[in-house]
Amino acid sequence: MINRRQFLSGAAGLVAASTFPNTAWLKTIQNSNTNVLMFAIDDLNDWIGPLGGHPQAKTPNLDRLAAKATVFSNAHASAPLCGPSRASLMTGLAPSTTGIYGHVEDDDIKSANDTASSAIFLSEYFGKHGYYTAGVGKLFHKKVATGSFENYGGRVNGFGPYPEKTMKWHKQGTSTDWGAFPDSDEQMPDYEYAQWLVEQLQMNHERPFFMAGGFIRPHVPWHVPQKWFDLYPVEDIELPPYLPTDLDDVPELAKLISDYPQMPTTEWAIENDEWRYIVQGYLACVSFVDSCIGRVLDALEQSPYADNTAIVLWGDHGYQLGEKSKFSKMALWERATRTPLIIKVPNINKPQVIDKPVSLLDIYPTLLSISGLPKNSHNEGNDLTPLILDPDRDWPYVATTTFGPNNHSVKSERYRYTQYADGSEELYDHSVDSNEWVNLAGDPNYTAIKNELIDKLPKYNANWSPVSFYTGNPYFKNLTLEARQELLEQR
Repeated sequence: MINRRQFLSGAAGLVAASTFPNTAWLKTIQNSNTNVLMFAIDDLNDWIGPLGGHPQAKTPNLDRLAAKATVFSNAHASAPLCGPSRASLMTGLAPSTTGIYGHVEDDDIKSANDTASSAIFLSEYFGKHGYYTAGVGKLFHKKVATGSFENYGGRVNGFGPYPEKTMKWHKQGTSTDWGAFPDSDEQMPDYEYAQWLVEQLQMNHERPFFMAGGFIRPHVPWHVPQKWFDLYPVEDIELPPYLPTDLDDVPELAKLISDYPQMPTTEWAIENDEWRYIVQGYLACVSFVDSCIGRVLDALEQSPYADNTAIVLWGDHGYQLGEKSKFSKMALWERATRTPLIIKVPNINKPQVIDKPVSLLDIYPTLLSISGLPKNSHNEGNDLTPLILDPDRDWPYVATTTFGPNNHSVKSERYRYTQYADGSEELYDHSVDSNEWVNLAGDPNYTAIKNELIDKLPKYNANWSPVSFYTGNPYFKNLTLEARQELLEQR
């Protein structure tokens, strides 16, 4: 298995982008006939081989993709929640622009506010430029927006299959649970989605294609067949770092927005001897979905499209597996915002790892650039092809994650700065504190650094759109109700 350390040490054959003549490589990555194959993976954090987020993660297929691609090791979601993250990625607009801070029905995205109404979805943009667009599974919050794909293969409702009774976690309001189920891979929706993509790649396509698969594991419940659990004997499981007093120095609002009472806490998991079983379940789901990706990669390699297809793989946000006493996303800390982003450019088969901060917002303009399509002037992200071409170039950007109006976290290559709606702050120096255990926001020695990052915060914060909702905790539930009440009063 190729892990991030091997990439950085050169053991995987790491080469600098400067190895390639700039003009020749630029011509290679800007090809109007380039196909695009996109993998969207629900709740996938950095526990994969190329990112080294968990030392025991077994992801051979993501590893082999990364061995021929650019791994962005410091990639972050626009929001730490599926609905706003995916709406942002597919529109190319930040949550602070559209007011989509919570979930949103797929067909309501463009009615979020005036700016959102002019958005062209990523797949839609490719379709308008002559591409055959095909998708399957969960690509938006539920499925896909109507008309966003020429051919949509569907999605099984929910996140099943489910056993007759929950195995470990019995609270209402969440599908959280863990344990081996069902009997075979063929009973899993992700297996069906992979098969649909395989069949698409076996067809003769006269037009270039934009093809996307939305895979639901490792979203809860952490149920996959027993063979995937067997990869991780529970007695050998390594647990993530945990500090019981971790939240003592964070603002009260940080605790309020990250509260998700339907989920277990780390204290509960320790007291009930379930932490290792939860980690086992998550890792088992990651390995299962890795196998699904592998089946599609095999089909691509065996197809006529192997040499002219760009591949992009992303998770919609991170996930906490006990850090900060959480088993959830919905927070502005590193584990909840950091997510895989891997981009494979056609005809380039050398790996590189880029540590500069990038956002999932950057996917839209980057894919247009790789495919030689005109820029979409509404895109708020950055084209990453110059960075792929020259990883050492100056990169003055941060990755911004937003969770609710005026709650923003910006990540640079070294620091994370978070400012909440009430003005409270967090600051972490990742060079010495990758776990984000020591909040430096009040330390005068870091005032200059803090001010630099404050200048990177979004300058505009749209009102919470009434078509967006999030009721996972009382703080956001109230904001959602206020937004909808305002809409009723306007009508």
